[in-house]
Amino acid sequence: MPGRHAAGPRTPGTATRGETVPTVPPASTPVPRAAVDVTALLERGRTLATPVLRAAVDRLASPMDTVAAYHFGWIDAAGNPADGDGGKAVRPALAVLSAEVTGAAPEVGVPGAVAVELVHNFSLLHDDLMDGDEQRRHRDTVWKVHGPAQAILVGDALFALANEVLLELGTVEAGRATRRLTTATRALIDGQAQDISYEHRDRVSVEECLEMEGNKTGALLAASSSIGAVLGGADDATADALEKYGYHLGLAFQAVDDLLGIWGDPEATGKQTWSDLRQRKKSLPVVAALAAGGPASERLGEILAADAKSSDFENFSEEEFAARAALIEEAGGRAWTAEEARRQHTVAVEALDAVDMPARVRDSFTALADFVVVRKR
Repeated sequence: MPGRHAAGPRTPGTATRGETVPTVPPASTPVPRAAVDVTALLERGRTLATPVLRAAVDRLASPMDTVAAYHFGWIDAAGNPADGDGGKAVRPALAVLSAEVTGAAPEVGVPGAVAVELVHNFSLLHDDLMDGDEQRRHRDTVWKVHGPAQAILVGDALFALANEVLLELGTVEAGRATRRLTTATRALIDGQAQDISYEHRDRVSVEECLEMEGNKTGALLAASSSIGAVLGGADDATADALEKYGYHLGLAFQAVDDLLGIWGDPEATGKQTWSDLRQRKKSLPVVAALAAGGPASERLGEILAADAKSSDFENFSEEEFAARAALIEEAGGRAWTAEEARRQHTVAVEALDAVDMPARVRDSFTALADFVVVRKR
């Protein structure tokens, strides 16, 4: 993991008699703070960013503008106006909130919010194609509707737009923000490459999985948490501390995603049942279960090794995937991942102590972190 984000030496867990012992004492799941309306925070980020995001997408040549509009949920597959699910909008919310760390208005963070949202959606378009995902946000994915070529082209275009939106500001701060965003994007791509390579391996260590998830999810949330502050003139020490918050928030976010990828309700997630198991992903619950030792862990390892060689994997029944999920839970993978989400949440919130900011802004950062750990989609 990048050095500036490291929280010191750590051991993800210790295998003892088939149980994965967490590195921190069990903690109750955090509850969003009553004093902060998280829904309003998310909606503020979405409301401020969406007009600028739409204007950026309108710059794309046809049919890329239409394909991108479909991806964002603004139109349906036939081109009619739609009010689709645009995602959780955590990244834009963080970007505009971070501008307020410096005393600037939230609007100062809007170009950063749009840029991180464009990079995030660039990655989704490509990931859906690489992973073969046919559903996102309860609709067919872009590659399924418009074809793989358009998914690739539009993803590339969104990445280019992200840099354009920032650099056209023409300020020193915009250059600093772009540098941090491009570094995060490279890490995100590294993480996707690691994720794909792990699908073809029998075993992946917990440390490797955390490194991959830190790249794939943590890096962009780190940039989201600091980019508004950078645009507002924050120094590097402040931006680095906010990045540490976002990086560990990203690890908590991904740990929860990994739980939802196996045990999430399809009605809430918009994905198939046992989604990550169908894709043979080496997610945290899987790697933690395999590392735990004991009968359930060993049996799981044997089954997954056989799955990797199976030519009939896509035709497995619901019961077969449910059996694999049960073994992961029995081996301790589900409990360890839930505890890891809580641990990363704690590290993220503690990183805020290094930043001088208004109490209201600090409480909002903490409430967003709480939301990430208790969400259902």
